[in-house]
Amino acid sequence: MAGKFVTSVGKDGKHYFSLKAGNGEIILQSQGYASAKSRDNGIESVRRNSQEPARFQKKEAKNGKFFFTLNATNGQVIGKSQMYKTARGRDNGIASVARNAPDAKVVEAK
Repeated sequence: MAGKFVTSVGKDGKHYFSLKAGNGEIILQSQGYASAKSRDNGIESVRRNSQEPARFQKKEAKNGKFFFTLNATNGQVIGKSQMYKTARGRDNGIASVARNAPDAKVVEAK
């Protein structure tokens, strides 16, 4: 089952997307965007930048859990992962974004 971008509008009125793997797990979440057009540009940026390993920043939180961000060419964060218990889990999450993002369809949240 292929991954998908799920779009939504938050209670704050901003537009968001999440990238879900084929199993339904969220592997990347966006920041809030002022418009649907800006959000859609963010999705296209994920598609492009997810194919460049250098765009992923591996991080460790103060609580010892691991996560990553995906950055655009200008260094701006496009999306952030969930928290992982291990560095290996985080690295698998990065691989999943790279695998799923290019061909993921875009659907509206239900």
